[in-house]
Amino acid sequence: MTKLNEFKKHFYPGRSYRRAEVTAWSKSADRYLPVLVEEGFLRKPSAGMYHRPKQSAFGEVPVDDYGLVRTFLKDSRFLITSPNAYNALGLATTQLYNKLLVYNHKRHGDFQLGERTYSFRMKPYFPKQVSQEFLLVDLMNNLENLAEDQELLRHRVRERALEMNTSLLRKSAHEYGTIATKRFFDGVLASAA
Repeated sequence: MTKLNEFKKHFYPGRSYRRAEVTAWSKSADRYLPVLVEEGFLRKPSAGMYHRPKQSAFGEVPVDDYGLVRTFLKDSRFLITSPNAYNALGLATTQLYNKLLVYNHKRHGDFQLGERTYSFRMKPYFPKQVSQEFLLVDLMNNLENLAEDQELLRHRVRERALEMNTSLLRKSAHEYGTIATKRFFDGVLASAA
């Protein structure tokens, strides 16, 4: 068995790796990595990152966003969501977006990782999982960036807020909302009391 084949055995299908991680497996890692990318054994989603594609009966499986982002950030404290998730709130939003939002404590900006754009946003607080209340608050935080009629959406958010658990919504607004979002929900929920 050649040293290159021995090196290849460390890469598991569907996983992402940092260069610093793989250089511990061989002194010739920097020579092997371009060869493995060229032959398609590995993909290079970003500088210093490598991904071993996973195959299924239908072809190559899409990259696991969570694993890719965890490798990129070198951290597992983040939340991935999308403006497309707002469509599940029943507000008649119609637009589809081609990027994911990544709330985290380390990076800010848009990054192309492989075939997809991720919009990293540094936030001091975000939940571990997405809830309906968080999505409504997040929608209001990002209202100016949405390709929707903003006044109509504000009206629909007011109606939807009054249908939700108001104590959970108030808590979510105060933990995760911008100042304008907190003010908006304080006004909406005060009228419900």
